[in-house]
Amino acid sequence: MEQELARGEEERQEGLIEFYDSFKEMFEFFCKNTTIHGTIRLVCSDSNRMKTAFWTLLLLASFGMLYWQFALMFSQYLAYPVVLTMSMHSEPKMFPAITICNLDPYRFELVSEHLVQLDRMAEESITFLYGINTSARLFHMNDRNIHVQGLANLSRSGFKLSQNFSLLRMSDLRSGKKHSSVGFRLCNSTGGNCFYKTYSSGMDAILEWYRFHYMNIMSQLPVIINISQHEEHIEDMVYSCQYDGEPCRPSDYVHFHHPVFGSCYTFNSKGTDPFWTATKPGIPYGLSLILRAEQKDHIPLLSTVAGVKVMIHNHNQTPFLEHEGFDIRPGIATTIGIQQDEVNRLGGNYGKCTTNGDDVDVKLLYNNSYTLQACLHSCFQHIMVQECGCGYYYYPLPAGAEYCDYNKQPAWGHCFYQLYNRLRNHHLNCFDQCPKPCRESLYKVSAGTAKWPSAKSQDWVRQALRHQNGYNSTSNRKDIAKVTIFYQQLNYQAVNESPLLSENLLLSSMGSQWSLWFGSSVLSVVEMFELLVDTLVLSLLFCYQRLRAKKTLRVSPTIPSVSLALENYRVVQEEPGKGEEGARPSGMRDSTGELQLQPLPQRCPEVLLDGFGCTKEEDLGQE
Repeated sequence: MEQELARGEEERQEGLIEFYDSFKEMFEFFCKNTTIHGTIRLVCSDSNRMKTAFWTLLLLASFGMLYWQFALMFSQYLAYPVVLTMSMHSEPKMFPAITICNLDPYRFELVSEHLVQLDRMAEESITFLYGINTSARLFHMNDRNIHVQGLANLSRSGFKLSQNFSLLRMSDLRSGKKHSSVGFRLCNSTGGNCFYKTYSSGMDAILEWYRFHYMNIMSQLPVIINISQHEEHIEDMVYSCQYDGEPCRPSDYVHFHHPVFGSCYTFNSKGTDPFWTATKPGIPYGLSLILRAEQKDHIPLLSTVAGVKVMIHNHNQTPFLEHEGFDIRPGIATTIGIQQDEVNRLGGNYGKCTTNGDDVDVKLLYNNSYTLQACLHSCFQHIMVQECGCGYYYYPLPAGAEYCDYNKQPAWGHCFYQLYNRLRNHHLNCFDQCPKPCRESLYKVSAGTAKWPSAKSQDWVRQALRHQNGYNSTSNRKDIAKVTIFYQQLNYQAVNESPLLSENLLLSSMGSQWSLWFGSSVLSVVEMFELLVDTLVLSLLFCYQRLRAKKTLRVSPTIPSVSLALENYRVVQEEPGKGEEGARPSGMRDSTGELQLQPLPQRCPEVLLDGFGCTKEEDLGQE
């Protein structure tokens, strides 16, 4: 018998899906055949409950530690951390774009009378605040105005300088000490909400007050002004220009006017001319400029410094000189060495960045390539036009908008300064809507200065400039400056973002943890999956059998209420040839139709039930 059972076990083969007789059999089969370490101890030690409990707890603890480590890995992976990798590259590259401004904003003839009135108001305010008469030293009007052809003077227009923004001196007590400040009052359209724009420095307050009125005056000018034909050409600002030992060409620069820094020129703005390819590092192979840095006092309260503004930036990029760049002193030779860094960001889940700005919700108001500053300025201008009803003068206008003018929008100053404070405190959503570029070039600069020209060389330098460029100044080295911009070295540093935990590294870490706690491989995971499938199939089979059994009981016909004691009767096969009378039980039916059994006599007649008869046990025993 035992040999036959053993032979049956050997003949039994594993099927695609195992149909076990019980869950216990399935679990024992899994523990004996799986590659997961320790599970066989659950079967081998089943006779020792203490060992079985110990190994059960040990396996459960291992599972808990494993999935705790998995949870930590996935939480770190879903945080999408990045790591910065640096690499050095050395190759010829294009020289960056260089923008220079003379820090000398000039007066447009269209609004010259209004600017004269503003100078008088500033003179009166300074006299009121400090008792200083500045008319003879500060506001002399021997400067030439810039004439824009084709437009009449706007002095007779309806614009009038407002007297509602007078400079005031205020004092308050802080920490037991008296502090004074200077500012001007701004109110909303109804006059119910007012605040003072104050500064601890009176100079800063005067400059901001002057800029506020200046923006209202300049809003009278047309949005697009052609100043390419004005009297000041590049020869009036740049006395000498050389790159890599070769003189600059007229096609190497573009001119534009900045409302604060005056006349500006950008060299190598497009970055497509092979002339500007940098092949060697060093001062002789850079850009050398001799600049006029004379302060002509066109608008002295708009620009209080003398010199030249220089900014190094990428090609096709708008130079924001009010936020970046550095100043060049007159009478000084400045050498600026640049080192380029490239930053490549991943974007996507690893950080918010944009490739070219097409996927940014803010519509750029600048015609150049995408930058963070261009996006922030455009976002602020859109919000200001929407909330204040007009645009900020220093930023480009959206279509259909106009620049702010307190004769048309009396409360725009109140609206502007509140919006600007919200932007500065990151309470506007512009920083959320404006991501950084996914790829950008950054320039690190190092500068050195020296007096130029020297006392012994200034005479012949000025004579050479006089004969070549019509230079006729006698200000003893205070109106010219020299600047040289060059690559310190052609190799540049690339900073690339890479995932700290990639998909491959995540799978490798999970496999290491699985091997640490169970000493198995990925095939063991397939075995566990197979166990789950077998458990599910076996559960479905058991449920199906139970439902089928219940359905069979419901469908089978019910026998009338007949009560037969099995201990007194047993089933015997009906003898052939007997009639129906012998098979019918003794009894009668009541009014409801149910069969009522009568007490059987001492010798029970044979009762026929589905082809079987029954006799009394005692009689059968006697026979």
